[in-house]
Amino acid sequence: MTPSTSGNGTSESRLPVVILISGRGSNMQAIAQRAASGELPIEIRAVISDRPEAAGLALAASLGLPTAALSPKGFADRPAYDTALAALVKSHAPRLVVLAGFMRILTPNFIGPFAGRILNIHPSLLPKYRGLHTHRRALEAGDTIHGVSVHFVTEELDGGPVIIQTTVPVLASDTEATLSARVQRQEHSIYPQAIDWFARGRLELKGEQPWLDGQALRTPVVIAS
Repeated sequence: MTPSTSGNGTSESRLPVVILISGRGSNMQAIAQRAASGELPIEIRAVISDRPEAAGLALAASLGLPTAALSPKGFADRPAYDTALAALVKSHAPRLVVLAGFMRILTPNFIGPFAGRILNIHPSLLPKYRGLHTHRRALEAGDTIHGVSVHFVTEELDGGPVIIQTTVPVLASDTEATLSARVQRQEHSIYPQAIDWFARGRLELKGEQPWLDGQALRTPVVIAS
């Protein structure tokens, strides 16, 4: 799994990656910029969206990245769509699939072919607030600490093993929008870090247990913002 990092930065020394998005693609952009600078040893083979109108596709194209869209319309059900999506992703031969604001619940038809090689970022301190509206729920609960998590994707929604988290203080003046913006700034740092670990062979999933630098990761790496 370990790519060479001692070469001249050619694609042969970088881990092939496909990124899936549904919206603006801000995390995709943060990842792509680090890859372009040579800081992140990956080759982004494609940026794929389930929404042909997603703004992130135009952003990816402006960054010189190959793009594709596969709408769920016209597919009989979610498993049928996921089978087609898996085939599209496979055509780019990635060794890692990165979900960056991909707003679909994936079935085993997609997860199975890429088991242990799918990462996701979720705007909460998992296992708290799985699903949607995480910032609103944190504010309504009166939380003083919120944050973001990167985890391996399994068949359980937002339930895969957590790798790394960043905590963010919740301010008395916070709205959903201000808290979201503060969390998103941390997303742009924490996600490239997890991808870097995987690309350099430092991070892997063994069964249901993530391993980092040859040690079982019993609890996530936590970074305070």
